[in-house]
Amino acid sequence: MKKIESAKAPAAIGPYSQAIQVGNTVYVSGQLPICVETGEFAGSTIEEQTKQSLENIQFILSEAGLTMKNVVKTTVLLKNIADFTKMNDVYASYFSAPFPARAAYQVAALPKDALIEIEVIAVVG
Repeated sequence: MKKIESAKAPAAIGPYSQAIQVGNTVYVSGQLPICVETGEFAGSTIEEQTKQSLENIQFILSEAGLTMKNVVKTTVLLKNIADFTKMNDVYASYFSAPFPARAAYQVAALPKDALIEIEVIAVVG
């Protein structure tokens, strides 16, 4: 296992890595919408928070020499499933066809009371 870490993304807030690479696969831990410069959420709307979570993912993937085009699977955790359409509009701007497989869920709560958390799996090549 190889640890992947970006100083441009927020540090892990628990006993986990930002990402781990095993062979040709990179597993990126769920990214909260925290702006590393401020340590705070990047806004209070689902659109702002979705954008920041995806930006954090891009920073981490970049450390592994990857882009969003390498992402094959995403999991989106939402505080409120009613935000799905607004999240999806922002999400769609970060990916192109063929789009990664995805699951999206409403959850009871997220760390720090975030509106969203997104994790991805990417493949080298």
